[in-house]
Amino acid sequence: MNNLSPIVKSLRKQYNLTQEDLSLKSGVGLRFVRDLEQGKESLRLDKVNQLLDFFNYEVTATIKGKDI
Repeated sequence: MNNLSPIVKSLRKQYNLTQEDLSLKSGVGLRFVRDLEQGKESLRLDKVNQLLDFFNYEVTATIKGKDI
């Protein structure tokens, strides 16, 4: 989740949103937005995707390892 934190913060700033604005527009709680941006590692994936959907992004599973 730590790699996601700066991405979400950057997207939020690109859209000129406060954390409160993002919370309201994405439908997740303000505490969730703050936890995500601070890099909390135990967040609900459905809520992460709910927030990311506002920016037309989503988190998906990928295979770790070498590129084929």
